[in-house]
Amino acid sequence: MIVRPKPNQFAVLFTLKGSIAKRIALRTLMVTLLAAVIVLIEILEPSYFAKVNATPFTLLGLSLSIFMSFRNNACYDRWYEARKAWGEVLVRVRSVMRETQGIAEISLRAPLLRNLCGFAHALNARLRGENEARASADWLSPPIDTGAPDHCGQVLHQVGRQCSELEASGVISAWRYQLLASHLTSLTQAQAVCDRIKTTPLPFPYTLLLHRTIYLFCILLPFAMAESLGWLTPLFTAIVSYTFFGLDAIADELEDPFGRDENDLPTDALVRTLERDVLYELGVSPLPPAAEPDDYVLR
Repeated sequence: MIVRPKPNQFAVLFTLKGSIAKRIALRTLMVTLLAAVIVLIEILEPSYFAKVNATPFTLLGLSLSIFMSFRNNACYDRWYEARKAWGEVLVRVRSVMRETQGIAEISLRAPLLRNLCGFAHALNARLRGENEARASADWLSPPIDTGAPDHCGQVLHQVGRQCSELEASGVISAWRYQLLASHLTSLTQAQAVCDRIKTTPLPFPYTLLLHRTIYLFCILLPFAMAESLGWLTPLFTAIVSYTFFGLDAIADELEDPFGRDENDLPTDALVRTLERDVLYELGVSPLPPAAEPDDYVLR
């Protein structure tokens, strides 16, 4: 995720870090060069463009803009829902930390809290297609079977068993056990939300139709502008293609918010925040450093 001060009016024109311009530069350049060729043909053979009318492009551009806004809104909703799910993970783990403050023996409390930190590591790895067991191994006590199909779920099962043992031995009361069980249920729900977003992309025909329409519109647009705008046609074609290609590329990034693109969620930083909270609660020092943006990118 890009974390930087808002650029001033001058810098906003030239800022590339966090911009989508680098990803769409080649496509925009190709369409602009095509527009220049079309203008040259129009100058040499003006009769070819005598019957070209801009009205269809106006209607198509309006429809395409509305269509793209729906897709971008849907992709942003996925990104924001994923961020809320991770916010729920932080809230619930911190709530467990608060509810277990009454456990005097650190040897009983530490495995429970460290397992929850292991859950966060495992969930982060799961959403990024990495090895869940390897990511969480340093935090789990006791170790969990690495062959389980739902490693994150197994971590929560283990925490649930630990809470049950604490309640059975009288370390925590029955009503506090119910509170802890409720927090674990919410963590399961947060994992389910993340899994749903990760495994259910937008319908492919929907995305494919939009990609094709954008390319067709940007390629055909110079034919409508060449006669009236002349050599200004490549400039306006570049502006229009930058806008449409850019919105399309941004939606592609936001559709899967758990990757490592510059605009994806900083889940590594969120997990590090949880690590620091848990270790501080357990009296460990020094704490690992907080995650900081690297060249304005927070991972």
